[in-house]
Amino acid sequence: MRYPPLSVDELVPAAAVGAPAVPGPPPLIAVAHGSSDPRAAASVATLLDLVRQRAETAGFPGLDVRAAYLGHAAPSLAQALAAVDGDGHRDREAVVLPLLLTAAYHSKADIPGVLRETRTAHPRLAVSYGQPLGPHPLLLRALERRLGEVPGGVTFDPGETAVVLAAAGSSDTAAGGVISGLATRWRARRGWRAVLPAYASAATPTPADAVTVLRRSGARHVLVATYLLSPGIFADQIRRDCLAAGAAGVSPVLGAAPEIADVVLGRYAETLAESGVAAAG
Repeated sequence: MRYPPLSVDELVPAAAVGAPAVPGPPPLIAVAHGSSDPRAAASVATLLDLVRQRAETAGFPGLDVRAAYLGHAAPSLAQALAAVDGDGHRDREAVVLPLLLTAAYHSKADIPGVLRETRTAHPRLAVSYGQPLGPHPLLLRALERRLGEVPGGVTFDPGETAVVLAAAGSSDTAAGGVISGLATRWRARRGWRAVLPAYASAATPTPADAVTVLRRSGARHVLVATYLLSPGIFADQIRRDCLAAGAAGVSPVLGAAPEIADVVLGRYAETLAESGVAAAG
C-alpha cells in the first residue's frame, strides 16, 4: 500500500531546504522483529549485507538498505523513517518491508500503525509498504539448504524420514494456515514421509511434541527444519527440546541464505511496481 505525500502545492521546494537530489532507487527499510539477543541483530545485518551485494544483479545498483526493529534493538522503524526524511533523499521516498516470514499482527497492525504516525510527523515522506517474506517458493529452497547442513541428513531416504516444520507461532489463524500450506507443499515436493507444522509459542503442537508424534508414527528418522530468520531464544529452545525428544537433527535458522536475500529484493521490486515509485534517478 502507498502512503502518499502532501500535494505538490504544499511541498517545500528542495532548493529551499538545501536537500540535494540523490540518484538511485528509494531506500529499502527492512523491519525485523528484534531481540535482546545480540546474535539476532548480527544475523539481520549479515542478511542485509547480502541483499546489498545481490541488489545490482536484481536491477538496483547502489540500493540503500537499512534495518529497523519492532523492539529490543535500534533503530526503531520511526527512527529509520525519520533518518530517511532528514537525509534529503531523492523525492523523500522509502520502501518498508516486513522482515517476517508470515503476515500476522506485526505486519497487519504494528507496522501500519507506525506508518500512520509517520505520515503525520513526516508529511513529505512518501512510504510504500510491501508484503512479508512468506509465503514464497524460494523459502522452501532456503529450508532445504539449511536442512542439508544437518550432519548425515542428506543421506536419509525421504520416504523413511519425517520433518517437523518448526515456526515461531502466532495466534493469527491465517499465519498458521500459511505454515500448514508450506508443510503440505514441501511433503509433495520432496516425498517426505510426513511434514508436521509445529510452533515454539502461541499454537500447538510444540516442536518437541511433534517429534514425539512422528517417532511414534514409525518414521525411521525425524528431522527438524527451523523456520526462523534469526537465532535467539526460540531457536535455542527448538534445538534443545527437539534433540531431547529424539530428533535426528535440527537445522540452523534461515539467516543470510541467498534465497532469503532474493525474496527481499523480489518484494522490493513488487512494491515499487505496485506503488508506481520510480526505480532509478
